[in-house]
Amino acid sequence: MSISFVAGVMMFSLARLYHGYLFVLIIICIDQITKLIMLDLIFDPPRIISILPFLNLAPVYNKGVSFGLLGQSGIWGLVMLTGLAVAVGVLLPFIARNWLLFQRWGAIMMAGGALGNAIDRLQWGKVVDFIDVHVGGWHWPAFNVADSAIVIGVGCILYGTWRHDHEETA
Repeated sequence: MSISFVAGVMMFSLARLYHGYLFVLIIICIDQITKLIMLDLIFDPPRIISILPFLNLAPVYNKGVSFGLLGQSGIWGLVMLTGLAVAVGVLLPFIARNWLLFQRWGAIMMAGGALGNAIDRLQWGKVVDFIDVHVGGWHWPAFNVADSAIVIGVGCILYGTWRHDHEETA
């Protein structure tokens, strides 16, 4: 194995890592821009905007993680959630740099979403949520672009794992 081959593999891995963090940054920007728009549009003064019969824009502050879990954990909960989100956001693209493409994209989306919500926690002590999906009187907990990226990212990783496992057994 020549040194140039090893250097080429390392450069390819670094390029993947660079592109991964670039897309993490894009997800963060989209998340933060939508939150700033919503803060002006529906949070001040608070109001609900109906978009579709099953979709509203509604102002919700979330002190917890997904769907408000751990929302009453105080300052130490905030510090721990933010620290965990930053660690996931920074380390996951690095860990996933050599994963299968679908899984790598999932990790990038999870990292961007985790960092987007961590920025909210650092800035306001809570996360800005505004997407309200409902059917009749049943409402899914409000969420935002970062939450969507996290959920889609988890789905990509799970699907990529399932697909890879099934290809190996076929």
